[in-house]
Amino acid sequence: MSVTERVRAAYHRIARVDRPEIWIDLRPEADVLADAEKLEARRDAGESLPLYGKLAAVKGNIDVAGLPTTAACPEYAYQPAEDAPVVARLRAAGALILGTTNLDQFATGLVGTRSPHGAVRNAIDPAYVSGGSSSGSAVAVALGIADLALGTDTAGSGRVPAAFNGIVGLKPTRGLLPTTGVVPACASIDCVTVFARTVDEATAAFACLSEPRDLPVVHRPFRIGVPSEVGPLQDGWAEAFTAATESFGEAGAELVTVDISAFVAAARLLYEGAFVAERYAAVGEFVDAHPDAVDPAVRRIISGAKDIPAHRVFSDLATLDGLSREASAVLSTVDCLLLPTTTEHPTIAEVEADPLGVNARLGRFTNSTNLLGLSSLAVPAGTVGGLPFGVMLVGAANADRILADVARLVPRRTRIAVVGAHLRGQPLNHELTSRGGRFVSAGPTAAEYRFYALDTVPPKPGLVRVASGGSAIAAEVWDLPYAGFGEFVAGVPAPLAIGKVRLADGSEVSGFVCEPLAVEGAEDITRYGGWLGYLSR
Repeated sequence: MSVTERVRAAYHRIARVDRPEIWIDLRPEADVLADAEKLEARRDAGESLPLYGKLAAVKGNIDVAGLPTTAACPEYAYQPAEDAPVVARLRAAGALILGTTNLDQFATGLVGTRSPHGAVRNAIDPAYVSGGSSSGSAVAVALGIADLALGTDTAGSGRVPAAFNGIVGLKPTRGLLPTTGVVPACASIDCVTVFARTVDEATAAFACLSEPRDLPVVHRPFRIGVPSEVGPLQDGWAEAFTAATESFGEAGAELVTVDISAFVAAARLLYEGAFVAERYAAVGEFVDAHPDAVDPAVRRIISGAKDIPAHRVFSDLATLDGLSREASAVLSTVDCLLLPTTTEHPTIAEVEADPLGVNARLGRFTNSTNLLGLSSLAVPAGTVGGLPFGVMLVGAANADRILADVARLVPRRTRIAVVGAHLRGQPLNHELTSRGGRFVSAGPTAAEYRFYALDTVPPKPGLVRVASGGSAIAAEVWDLPYAGFGEFVAGVPAPLAIGKVRLADGSEVSGFVCEPLAVEGAEDITRYGGWLGYLSR
């Protein structure tokens, strides 16, 4: 697919998913197509373009020339004279900018709901939050619109949204990616972050964006610190974290039990201590002058910080110094820590009912990372109750390459939708489980399909997408290692094939489709709503 074709496909995807709250300013398709033509000319001229044709979204608190920078507050808007350096480097490497994305206003929040442009809904289940503050950027990647997206991270904004949407969130060591051209939240600890669907894609973008520096590497076996106590987690998450931990152990890592109390204590300092006063230094005067333009939760946090006495700053700095020494002692014994990225996945309604309490709980593991000057990488680790679950690797300053190498220990996985003989309890389900398949969720496809009983042994159905007259068909989504997926696909017999199946939530996964010729004369069983309904007729 050419670059121009990819651009057209992205805008078709934008229209199809119907998630306008992702964007603050989406560039006209014609403008991005014009950029694509220029990009093709650059390639033809022999220019090195390591991110050639990658489609990128940029969080709305980062300057993009030609678009207003608003930080999700229209009254704050200004027109940047040029791209922020990280955006300029994206373009120089061959990426195309689609637009600026929605966020928790002034990058204040971990929920993705604090915006006049609307709450950014989760990519998998729109009743749940997407996570913030880099909400729009994460969902643009998770929904397959953008290949890459830039976010920012002060308290976890580049990692919590990654966990909630099943993607990768790379939060580099502070200073490796310049923050010039970024509306500050807490200027002394802000970081620009990268969202992508895989670790390799995230690190490729990071290499193009980062300041030149020799980053250390270590050789296997890696030593991974696992907390002796993580505290309360959402139902099912402790088990999911244990499974993720075991996966790293099975891949050859040495697991070392560590005490993370210093990290948790430092996390509390970010909002409960004096450091929040830096948010007032950034935009407090604007917030006080335009109270009606600011989200109530954001206004309460920022305006409330102006009354913190100066002596508390020095007291908290002394406390942080002690906690930093304790944290460094822990990290000196391992290559990195493995933690749940966050504590729970709330619904939008739960956040509306308790906006500050829910948000505070989400930062238990992420809030301390930038205060302590550490590196971090958030990666998917399966699902719980049909929603993504994520874990986070945390390392010392400049351990960014080490974290990526550790993350690659666990084989990448992909998802597949099945509708017939591979369902749980059916005769071919073993072809999934024997290849490491894990059940993810059950639910309907989009109402775009007809369903047929094929004359095969064992009996199988055929799923055919139609332009009109389609119905939703019961399906199961399974998760497979890449290697197992490849073996599985290689054994799929005609007239079946693996293509893309659209689910009821608008997402697309690999799944069984059927050659239209094969259903000629076959019984149309769409009315049964699925294979199990047909079998029990």
